[in-house]
Parts: sequence; C-alpha cells; structure tokens
Amino acid sequence: MKVAIVHDWLVNYGGAEDVVKAILEIYPQADIYTLVYDKKKMAGRFDGCKIHTSFLQKIPSATRLYTKFLKFMPKAFESFDFSDYDLVICSSSSCAKGVITPPSVPQIAYIHTPMRYAWDLFFEYRKRSGKLTQFFMNRWMSQIRLWDFVSSQRIDKITCNSNYIGRRIKKFWARDSKTIYPPVNTDFFTCNPEKREDYYIFFSRLVAYKRADIAIKACMSLGRKLVVIGGGSESKNLKKLASGNKNITFTGRISDEAVREKLQKCRALIFCAEEDFGIIPVQAQACGTPVIAYSKGGAGETVVNRKTGLLFDQQNEEACKEAILKFEEENKKGIFNPKEISEHAKKFSKERFKKEFKAACDECIESLKALNSMQ
Repeated sequence: MKVAIVHDWLVNYGGAEDVVKAILEIYPQADIYTLVYDKKKMAGRFDGCKIHTSFLQKIPSATRLYTKFLKFMPKAFESFDFSDYDLVICSSSSCAKGVITPPSVPQIAYIHTPMRYAWDLFFEYRKRSGKLTQFFMNRWMSQIRLWDFVSSQRIDKITCNSNYIGRRIKKFWARDSKTIYPPVNTDFFTCNPEKREDYYIFFSRLVAYKRADIAIKACMSLGRKLVVIGGGSESKNLKKLASGNKNITFTGRISDEAVREKLQKCRALIFCAEEDFGIIPVQAQACGTPVIAYSKGGAGETVVNRKTGLLFDQQNEEACKEAILKFEEENKKGIFNPKEISEHAKKFSKERFKKEFKAACDECIESLKALNSMQ
C-alpha cells in the first residue's frame, strides 16, 4: 500500500512532529509532503524519508518566513498530486488537511487544532500584530476561513488530539471527529521512587500564552521554590519579573535527561496554559509527579483531579496560589501516589497511539471501499 503523510511544515521539532514519527512507524515506507522543510533544524530526524516540499520552498529564507505565507498555503497544499496513493494521512494545525485527493483515495486527518488565528484567537492575534499584518488579516482572513471550512468537508475521516479540540472541530467545521490522544514517550519518562525535593517546576517554551508569569507570581507570593525550565521570547520579561527573588531559578533549555531528573524529584509540575492537548503534564505524570494545572484545554482530560494532580478553574495568580496550598494540604494526606500517577500516564503511550490510529486508518479505508462498491 502506497501511503502519503501530509504535515504543515518541518522547521522545528515538537509534539506534532512526534505524531508524524509515530505514524511513520505504522507506515515506514510512506512519503512525506510538507510546505517547507529545514533539514538542519530537524537534526536528522527524518533522514531516509522521501520528502516533497511545495513551491514555497524555493523562496529565499522560506523556512524562516513561512508563517507569512498563509495566503498562499491553500494553493501550495492543493498543488500536491495524490493520484498514485492508496491512503493519504494529514497531520494538521493549519492548512495541511486541505489537500485534494481523488474520490477513490481515502483521506484521514489528525487535527492538532483548527487554525486558531483564523477562528477563536483571531482577535487576540490581530491585537498583537503590527499595522501591516492587521491590514492583511482584515483583508484575507474571511477568505481563509471559507477555504478552511470548505476543505474540511473533503476529509473522509477526522481524528483529533483531545475532546477539547473535537468540540472546536464541531463548532467551526460542523464535523464529527474521533479523539486519539497523541503519543507520549512513557518508556523514557518513568517513575523514580527516590525522595522528593522541595521545589516546584514550570517546564515549557517561554512564550506569552504558556502563562509562566502566573506560576512565578504565585510561588513568589507563597515563598515557594520554583525551577523554570525552557527558553523563548518571554525569557527576558520573566527573569525581570523574578529579579531578586532567590526562590525562582531559570535553567534555560536543558537535555531530556536533565528534564526527566527534575520531574522525578520535584514536588509537582505547575501548568498554566490552555493547551490543545499538553504533552508536558503527561510526561510529568509518567515520572510519578502530580500536576497542578489550569483545567481548560487538554490538561482537564489528562490530569485526574485529586488523584494525579489538582485542577484550577481561573487562569490567574490567585487561583494558582489556592491550588498550590490545596495541593500541599492534600499531599500531606498521601493522596498522590507516584506509582498510580505513573500508571495513569501509560494510557497515553506511543504503542496505544499507534494501535488506535492504525485502526482508524483501516476503518477509513474499509468505509470508502464499501461506499465505492455501492456505486
């Protein structure tokens, strides 16, 4: 069977690319189609794969400027020809799901999210943008939304990374979807029975929507130790926020092994973002670590309140502080069992993802075969 995997872009490695790698383990001979590909930044992760890029790859600095090409992305993905394939799999948070396949070729999409900058976060993105970007957003986004909806109707079967995203798919595309939680490396992130140390962790890219400021302010106010792991555009502002406070330390980006060690030893992970799924809380739980998390988004599906962590309902400092204090009170009672927390995280393993996604692909293929046989 000849399979094509379509992914938005291959310029940085993250959770979405983990999904592509897991799909490649199911279909190791699959070809990859993508908007642009930066081989250097992918650090050999897709070496040996046959990768097809769009015409936008030819533009100078395309792998750096690709986000500016939204107007041209639909045409780029629609230009790919899948006539010779038996199955097309799309991994999409932007325009990859909008490819055109022949009626006889099944297309299944794994949706990380419908493009947020076109729908529910349009006004927030526009507010943060410069005047020139705002001009083009106002001029083009209605067309992008129309294409996004129309192209979603061409997909034979839609899967998504959380029930939270499934609700967004229903609202914006009027389509049903099946939740298949993304793969987490629960073989690497494991529980260590050693005694916990007296600090909390915030681990993420340090960008505005991750809301590291909430965790920092809460820990500063309570006099708790917080280790902030990661780097990003907000690093400077966050360090300024915590300036002079000895309880807040920044590690910058560190190795996966170092992250694992920190997660295995800390009291809990503090997670303040509204994420589509949120892989980091699951990695923490795989290490037997409780998670204090904002309940809206994927964390509300992966953290079991008062069993594998504590959820708070408001995305602000006061709610986070209350959650930390409640966690400490509950933790003294022995409610949070590291082995049980780690066992819960195994529900999100890579093997589970591969099994569920393969079944969804088979179902898509058989459904289309049955439909074609009736014609």
